[in-house]
Amino acid sequence: MIDQYMQLAIKEAYSGIKKGHGGPFGAVIVKDGKVIAKAHNQVVFQHDPTCHGEMLAIRRASKKLQTFDLSGCIIYTTGEPCPMCLGAILWANISFVYYGCNVDDTQIIGFRDKKFYEFKKDSFMKELNRQEVLKLYKEYRDTQDKTSY
Repeated sequence: MIDQYMQLAIKEAYSGIKKGHGGPFGAVIVKDGKVIAKAHNQVVFQHDPTCHGEMLAIRRASKKLQTFDLSGCIIYTTGEPCPMCLGAILWANISFVYYGCNVDDTQIIGFRDKKFYEFKKDSFMKELNRQEVLKLYKEYRDTQDKTSY
């Protein structure tokens, strides 16, 4: 069964390549043995750097299941998730990830994912207005009706 879902992710990636939508990245999300969502990279087609296959599959699965919590779901993806996609997978509470090729394989075909794993936070970001934003956070914390976890 596991291989069957990866084959769907590969098929989805081929579909995206043939349509000129973006890189060779497809993703399938499964829950309780049923395909919930599938998607392929659409960065080029959508003119949006966040339209990775995993991101689109997560959006579709969340919409279909009417929840931001994808606990119990498994994602199958053709490439090892980049930091953005991995972050989304973790935020969505996806239980497990199967991937076809790793970051080194992806670099060989011209993608720069490895750069993001070696990223040094201090060279690009700086904390600003912390006290003011802490007040905002406190107001949110004190709000009774919220849906975050």
